[in-house]
Amino acid sequence: MLQNYLKIAFRNLVKNKTFSGVNILGLALGMACSLLIMLWVQDELSIDAFHANKQQLYRIYMREYFSGKVQGVIWTPGPLADELKKSIPEIQLSTPYEWVSDQTFSVGSKVNKQATNAASADFFKMFSYKLLQGTAEAALKDRNSLAISRSMAESFFGSPEAAIGKTIRFDNRKDLLITAVFENIAKNSTLTFDCLRNWDEFVEDNGWAKGWDSTDPLTFFMIRPDADPAKVEAKIKHLLDKFNRDGNKPVHTELAMQPFHEYYLNSNFKNAQIDGGRIEYVRLFTMVAVFILLIACINFMNLATARSGKRAKEVGVRKVVGAMRSLLIGQFVGEAMLLTVFSIFLAILFVALLLPSFNSLTDKQIGLPVNDLSFWGILAGLTLLTGLLAGSYPAFFLSALNPIRVLKGAMKVDTKSTWLRQGLVVFQFALSIILIVGMIIIYRQVEYVQTKNLGYDRENLVYFPLEGDLVKNYDVLKEQISQISSIKHVSHMTASPASNGSGTEGITWTGSDPNGKVRFTPVGVGYDFVKTMNLSVADGRDFSKAYPTDSTGFLINEAALKVIGYKNPIGKIINWGNGKGAIIGVLKDFHFQSLHTSIRPLIAYLSTDSRRQGGNVIVRIEGGKTKEALAKLEALCKKMNPKFPFTYSFTDQEYARQYQSEQVVSKLSNYFAFLAIFISCLGLFGLATFTAEQRTKEIGVRKVLGASVSSIVGLLSQDFLKLVAIAILVASPIAWWAMNQWLQGFAYKIDIEWWMFVVAGILSVAIALLTVSFQSIKAALMNPVKSLRAE
Repeated sequence: MLQNYLKIAFRNLVKNKTFSGVNILGLALGMACSLLIMLWVQDELSIDAFHANKQQLYRIYMREYFSGKVQGVIWTPGPLADELKKSIPEIQLSTPYEWVSDQTFSVGSKVNKQATNAASADFFKMFSYKLLQGTAEAALKDRNSLAISRSMAESFFGSPEAAIGKTIRFDNRKDLLITAVFENIAKNSTLTFDCLRNWDEFVEDNGWAKGWDSTDPLTFFMIRPDADPAKVEAKIKHLLDKFNRDGNKPVHTELAMQPFHEYYLNSNFKNAQIDGGRIEYVRLFTMVAVFILLIACINFMNLATARSGKRAKEVGVRKVVGAMRSLLIGQFVGEAMLLTVFSIFLAILFVALLLPSFNSLTDKQIGLPVNDLSFWGILAGLTLLTGLLAGSYPAFFLSALNPIRVLKGAMKVDTKSTWLRQGLVVFQFALSIILIVGMIIIYRQVEYVQTKNLGYDRENLVYFPLEGDLVKNYDVLKEQISQISSIKHVSHMTASPASNGSGTEGITWTGSDPNGKVRFTPVGVGYDFVKTMNLSVADGRDFSKAYPTDSTGFLINEAALKVIGYKNPIGKIINWGNGKGAIIGVLKDFHFQSLHTSIRPLIAYLSTDSRRQGGNVIVRIEGGKTKEALAKLEALCKKMNPKFPFTYSFTDQEYARQYQSEQVVSKLSNYFAFLAIFISCLGLFGLATFTAEQRTKEIGVRKVLGASVSSIVGLLSQDFLKLVAIAILVASPIAWWAMNQWLQGFAYKIDIEWWMFVVAGILSVAIALLTVSFQSIKAALMNPVKSLRAE
């Protein structure tokens, strides 16, 4: 019996090549899309999941309460990690972690820039980064110790074995001892670095990290296996109170904790509580995968029922000779399973071909896990689920046909079946329209954040590190750069023009609210900063050598002025810690962070010789002369700073990198929207075929009575356009709600406008009309004699 069913199934596949090809292609595309998304989701969920102690690892974040408000902050005081171990018995290990920057290392004549961070001696005891040389206990134990990656070891010494125990010159001012070599950090880690410095050595260079009032490093800790996380969080909640971190102000800061392995996917705050992040994209694309697979399965149902007229007599004959309904259901489900098996192998081929491009698009290193038994188990489950889902309705529909009516040629479709098929088409197109609207809005938002006026001109603005001999010879450097004809202006700043996330709460002023807590973003700048950045001055002026008192003065932005509340700010005094200075200028607000966050109060001080500690030289280049300017800058820096390689960054490119996730989502949404609408059109094609088949005689009668081809095409098409119109009405509010939720992640965002839904609707109608017109025209051109012959 089974062999007989397989023969029939294969015969039907071969006999109906177009039907089989369209069905297999639709299912294969849906399953390939689902597989790609599944692999991406698995990769996202695997980030930071490789640590052996992952159930015991946590990170600290702070909740700051002030003026009736609360805000969440991931940056913590430098001494916090040590205090956690001292004060909380359940905390076994802890480490501060500071993202520093690319730093210069040299061995002999070999000089390289390496991504350098800082952590304490507990770091490698907590995290499962594989050590090739050295031990976790000794890796960062001593002040002058340095742990480096395999690639860094091979670059400087030839191998990890040759690197261990050697010294390496850091920043051309001190020698560090290589005490450990670790395997290169994989893509599934949020913490990425080429080397780690000892925390105490970092604090030696950065005195601010000793204080409780500065917040810059992250703090990670590991609890004991038998510890209760809820009790630990209760103990750390008010830990900062005893350090009088908030002074005598009636404001306070609470500590909270988050499992470290959740950090990557859940990094956003809402009311100082962890609330979403990349996990929203994981959920979104998981839903997209399910929806596209559903669309593909619906296609199968519609195409199968469209062919029901051709299979009806077969069912009638089988029933007359005694075939049971259960056997017929088994046969049709079996045929669906066979199609699904062909589809899954085609889908795997599609995935294998698309993975390199998909990895390039998403910046992943995903491979097809053909050696993983669980992968094949998932494929088997996906095949079974898809086959049953796609084949169930056609099987029950065809097996329920009345054999007498079928053999008489009186087969008719009941209203319930018609409504179901039409409902499925509405569902398909509603999903497609949601994806199209999402595609339009995401594209517009990504375009908006990349083209928005930031308050300064990021085009032709280049910056490079102020390091080595350039720090003490900055004035000479600036003078010589100013003489390069292709360069308009030059200055320097302690941060990056594209991003500045540091903060201080030590700012007070006359009349400041003792109950308030305001985090200002501090930045040290040089002369000509305003001209170089092309900023606008709302009041006052820039720093100038003509005014010696500017060495203690401040520039603030409009956001800071709004907080301070001065009516006439120029000349008014601001207190910063133990020092004070006058406001000399107010800058119009400009974005020094991504558009995900509002513009924060900024305070700029003059970074002169005594206060200059590196940072970046910022250079404004004449338009169209970038190559010439960079060549001259490189030659000058190599001459003045031979121990350091010349590296530079374009501000516009660095700014664009802040929106890499949004760019990926935008591109993926484009592809998924196209795929969804394409697969939906296959389903519409099936329904058009079915309808044309059911109304063959009606069309013949109309033609005999004089109906034109265009009127018949219009008659057949209007029913489908009604379905698309209903889909537009259903999808529009859902799309508005979903995209409005997504836009809440941006402090500065576009408005969702009516024309976006109109464009999506017109596009859907046009595509649907194009799809349906083929079958409609074909039916309208049919010879009425043939269609009426049976009468």
